Amino acid sequence: MSKKLTAKERQLQHQRFMEDVVMDVQQDFQARQTARRPYELSWQLNMNFVMGNQYCAITPRGAIEQEEKYYFWQEKQVYNHIAPIAETRLARLNRVRPKPIARPFSNSDKDIASAKLSTKILDSVCDKTHLDEIITEATSWSEVCGTSFYKIAWDNAKGDVTIVACSPFEIYPDSNVTQTIEQCASIIHAKVYDATDIKNTWGVDVKGDTIKVFNINAVAGVGGLGYNSTVPSITQESKSNQVLVIERYTKPTADYPNGKLEIVAGDKLLYYGEMPFVIGEDNTRTFPFVKQTSTDQPGCFWGASIVERIIPIQRAYNAVKNRKHEFLNRLAMGVMTVEDGSVDIDNLEEEGLSPGKILVYRQGSVKPSLMDSGDVPHDFNQEEDRLLQEFVTVSGVSEFARNSTTPTTVTSGVALQLIAEQDDTRLASSIDSVKLSIKKISKYILRLYKQFVTTSKLMRFVDNQKGAEIFYYKGSDIGSDDVVFETENQLTDTPATRRTMLFDLLNAGILYNKEGKLTESAKAKILSMMGFGNWDNAQDITQLHIDRAQNENVDIDNAQILPVDDHSLHVEEHTRFVISNFGTVDKTIIDKVLAHIELHKNMQPQTI
Repeated sequence: MSKKLTAKERQLQHQRFMEDVVMDVQQDFQARQTARRPYELSWQLNMNFVMGNQYCAITPRGAIEQEEKYYFWQEKQVYNHIAPIAETRLARLNRVRPKPIARPFSNSDKDIASAKLSTKILDSVCDKTHLDEIITEATSWSEVCGTSFYKIAWDNAKGDVTIVACSPFEIYPDSNVTQTIEQCASIIHAKVYDATDIKNTWGVDVKGDTIKVFNINAVAGVGGLGYNSTVPSITQESKSNQVLVIERYTKPTADYPNGKLEIVAGDKLLYYGEMPFVIGEDNTRTFPFVKQTSTDQPGCFWGASIVERIIPIQRAYNAVKNRKHEFLNRLAMGVMTVEDGSVDIDNLEEEGLSPGKILVYRQGSVKPSLMDSGDVPHDFNQEEDRLLQEFVTVSGVSEFARNSTTPTTVTSGVALQLIAEQDDTRLASSIDSVKLSIKKISKYILRLYKQFVTTSKLMRFVDNQKGAEIFYYKGSDIGSDDVVFETENQLTDTPATRRTMLFDLLNAGILYNKEGKLTESAKAKILSMMGFGNWDNAQDITQLHIDRAQNENVDIDNAQILPVDDHSLHVEEHTRFVISNFGTVDKTIIDKVLAHIELHKNMQPQTI
């Protein structure tokens, strides 16, 4: 029979358990830091090259060090082609903002209404959390470092979803050779906080310390003959009163069916318990992270960045340009040969061969003369052109996309269109990763609301035509988290192409009814698709009639026919409801809607 522990013994046992958890998490974090170190150095090098600090390298000691000049006259300028390539790719990727739409589970009226509610929630959350800006930030990280992350969580203090972009420096998987987040057994999210923020968030006093963090500082690294200049560089600086917060997420196992979350700050255990968010498939608990990559690497957790592929080309290009300019310096300034002791060498070194200078040399000696340096070798120009073309080949960003100028040898509009399509093709992998991330984020948002919103919650929704709507909902009202996109390819399906397609359909007569006319509802939808849904309020009354008819479909028992109703619009909406729900909705409801349609038809003015 086991001995019953006293309160003091239980307290000591709990204290030892907390200390063991803290030690285990810290040791695990240090081991993951060591394993991830080579990837981290590569990310820092990429960031330096994008910013223009291109005379640095990873040394065998595992650090990034600056390269110094060998000679005072050495040209060491930076001709940065990586930055415009990265900016062009980022600008095109920032156009990829597909609108997530919840797809109904079935054609029933209840599922359709639930899907519309879910879509409104997604629109409202995306606007409220400034999701576009977060995606832009995460895409910047993924383009430079190859990988970025989104953290989707529920803030109990605010009672709402929070979405933040995480740099790859914050995430530590249990293995760097797992392909996806779902394949990881555990993930650590480590971030530095001010000690005051920890007190406000977790209510625990933790002693702050001096911690090194990344910062951008100017370093003297470039220049030429007689001058030096500075470039921005990724360095480390010390910040005081900081605490490293380590969150270790462990996915569900046989011993922990709901997973496990441990949060450690300094020597304190802030949280120990099950994984809090039911956001996985089939109502399971999983990691609250979504990974986005520039290009996937098979068998590796971390994605590849286009920057690391261009670095060797950038080094070679800088070398060619600088050697070329050194040659030009010799041609412009000259290299003088003098006999030993024939002239004042100190004066010649200080003043050079200034215009009008009187050069005195010893009588009987050989007259000083300039060496014949020849011309700049043609190989310099050829190699420079080859490297410029190699930038295009490796990066997939053509001069047409980067410089907004057409190639001199291309004059055909079809050829230019093919070049633009090729640029989009080279971005396909990055585009797919952005779209997949948005889709996962949308699903996690809906699942979090379904889990945590247990009472009626008020939300404001604004549509594309700036029409505002306020509605109440509960988590149980969210019946669908199957998210699809309204537009599959936003690089090609732009508003201009949509309008052109609509005009083509109108000219072809496809959108007209049997009488060869456009119905009011068709006009409203066409104007909405063209972005003029509320243009000069011309279609406000039409949309109100459509909304009223749709509400009547939901509550047909209380539907009333008003003298001001647009009966043709009502008949069209009610008929659509009957056809789409026939066989899935109770027959008595269908009969009531059919009877309601007949009342509208009887009240329609008769045409002669």
